[in-house]
Amino acid sequence: MEHPDGSKTTSHQVRAVALSPTIHFGDTEGNLARVADAIGSGADDAPRLVVAPELTTSGYVFADRAEAWGLAMTRSDARLAALSRAIGPRTVAVVGFCERDGDDLFNSAAVITQAGIQAVYAKSHLWGAESAIFRPGPSAGIVVETEIGRIGMAICYDNEFPEVPRRLALRGAEMLALPVNWPLVPRPRGERPPETVQAMAAARSSRLPTVVADRHGTERGVSWTGGTAVIDGDGWVVAEATDGHAEAVLDITPGHKGLGPWNDLFRDRRPDIY
Repeated sequence: MEHPDGSKTTSHQVRAVALSPTIHFGDTEGNLARVADAIGSGADDAPRLVVAPELTTSGYVFADRAEAWGLAMTRSDARLAALSRAIGPRTVAVVGFCERDGDDLFNSAAVITQAGIQAVYAKSHLWGAESAIFRPGPSAGIVVETEIGRIGMAICYDNEFPEVPRRLALRGAEMLALPVNWPLVPRPRGERPPETVQAMAAARSSRLPTVVADRHGTERGVSWTGGTAVIDGDGWVVAEATDGHAEAVLDITPGHKGLGPWNDLFRDRRPDIY
């Protein structure tokens, strides 16, 4: 593909898989086993991004900090690293977990490949009672270099702030992995969940394909939205959850933000007047 400035970039395809496995609160071993099975169902040599929900390993609705502490694990926990055994040679998995680091707890997500844990991101924008349990992470998302491309990472409420996905796109993210736990909220009949609408808008405004892994069912009286989906770089939902996952092939063209012969989404920005 040729850019307006004459440079060329090679496109490639990535199979995006958003998982929504059954998560039982407090069942760390069972939750890890179920997500390993879900990841392993596509363990071949195709380039694949697989995303599991926020706090996959523990569940979300903690009674208090002490309960979260008992379900937390360090980023070097062998149980988390063992997920690498379920992963194909060109698969990158993003899995949410309750992280213990010294005396602190974080709502985190790990980037895992066949070689093990490659990076960990700690959620920077905490929602509701999370603030009584977790410390906010120090960065507004991260970008991780992988064999299948540059993957941006954010978690749930992070994406409610338009600055976060835009920041990641400006830093070269080619896809956004978004583990979430979206509580079900009222909406007009026939409309998509508001969080999905916001994710679609963010994906379109930065041409940033987004893979959303949400919960389904209920946990301790909280009903989940079931918003698991794959959103392409034009902002359209191209796959929604069926049988516990949503899957679609995404066309990735690194650095391409062109909008026809006259416009480029990033070069046309005018931050000096905003």
